[in-house]
Amino acid sequence: MTQSVVVQVGQCGNQVGCRFWDLALREHAAVNKKGIYDEALSSFFRNVDTRSGGDGPDIYKGKIYSLKARALLIDMEEGVVKEILQGPLRDVFDSKQLITDVSGSGNNWAVGHKLYGYQYRENIVEKLRKTAEHCDCLQCFFIIHSMGGGTGSGLGTFVLNLLEDEFPEVYRFVTSVYPSGEDDVITSPYNSVLAMKELNEHADCVLPIENESLFDIVNKIHQMINFGKLGSTVKQNSLVTSSAGSAKTVQEKPFDAMNNIVANLLLNLTSSARFEGSLNMDLNEISMNLVPFPRLHYLVSSLTPLYTLADVNVPSRRLDQMFSDAFSRDHQLIQADPKHSLYLACALLVRGNVQVSDLRRNIERLKPSLHFVSWNQEGWKTGLCSVPPVGHSHSLLALANNTCVKQTFIELKDKFMKLYKKKAHLHHYLHIDGMEQSCFSEAISSLSDLIEEYNELDATKGGPRMDPSRLQIAV
Repeated sequence: MTQSVVVQVGQCGNQVGCRFWDLALREHAAVNKKGIYDEALSSFFRNVDTRSGGDGPDIYKGKIYSLKARALLIDMEEGVVKEILQGPLRDVFDSKQLITDVSGSGNNWAVGHKLYGYQYRENIVEKLRKTAEHCDCLQCFFIIHSMGGGTGSGLGTFVLNLLEDEFPEVYRFVTSVYPSGEDDVITSPYNSVLAMKELNEHADCVLPIENESLFDIVNKIHQMINFGKLGSTVKQNSLVTSSAGSAKTVQEKPFDAMNNIVANLLLNLTSSARFEGSLNMDLNEISMNLVPFPRLHYLVSSLTPLYTLADVNVPSRRLDQMFSDAFSRDHQLIQADPKHSLYLACALLVRGNVQVSDLRRNIERLKPSLHFVSWNQEGWKTGLCSVPPVGHSHSLLALANNTCVKQTFIELKDKFMKLYKKKAHLHHYLHIDGMEQSCFSEAISSLSDLIEEYNELDATKGGPRMDPSRLQIAV
């Protein structure tokens, strides 16, 4: 069994991380009835004997003493982290896993990246090494952050660079929350484009998530509850109710439902690493199979059934319907249209009582309506995990490397250029040590190059299917 470490940076990163750890604990509690520390738990949790005081040694066999998340929590405002430490998850983290400041990054990428990055560099490296030392076989770092603010975008991408320097062999998966059109941070286009350059260069895989898509999904769920569609009833103790099952009853916050969706994405993504299955998929296999070109590592994710994210009892969808849903725009965590764009590759991560024959049948059924690049017509990767999400018979996470993500990047570039042409707000960035105007021109150039690479692939769409030419063998 391999282990993964979660690094949550900034307000958004820590709020999503908080939901992930909450749901992961409940998922394992539903499966692990005997309270024994097993391999599934060890992938994201340490079992620590705290009776001797302090941290205590790790215990690999036997009953669970005290579970500690393999995580590092970083925020330059202490509000969210303080809240986590006063909430039901307080025992899952300790002070050795936290790095906080009080003043925040003021929605400024340069403050997060250049100022706090260098100020906290040694501290971050030391805590990352400590966390890694507790792993037998460290396979992956998950970074959770947002693109629009200062700490998430700036310090989040600084940590990404550190991980490449310190652990070059360990995969770096980044979950990046992109700002919506009605974002209240005026400088978010600057922060996002400056962060994009770092993601292009230092991440192995990025799962872009748009606030707008999350908002739409939550609205659909609320409508379903309010109108009682499909005879739905609100569950009393749902896996994803923010407060159910916790020691204190907490008022649900506006972003909790949206953060649950991202947490569920991560739960499904890591299910094969945590539980048994007939077709287990390692996290490194996702990067290996879905990223044919190093910079084109942005994956469109879609989840089904969405009702796993709602506190609603809904009759389970037919299996084939679930596969169709995964390729509909309503189930995507990004506003894009993959069906009319070009697929480089696609992964289907299925959980529950599903057979390989079900997978093959649905791939054959869906294939004619999807455009794959000519040189990768069979670009499907599949994973089967036998443990379904709590309260459901099966679920599906689809990850598509598709040229449709460029639309998000084009919109981001347009917003950036509107500000940059006027040189608006630049002085807030340029007075930070080490920040120069060339950082902006390099970042927008990097984004333009990325868009151009997607355009070149799109230009091949609809062309004849070419079989690669072979070497002639002389006789």
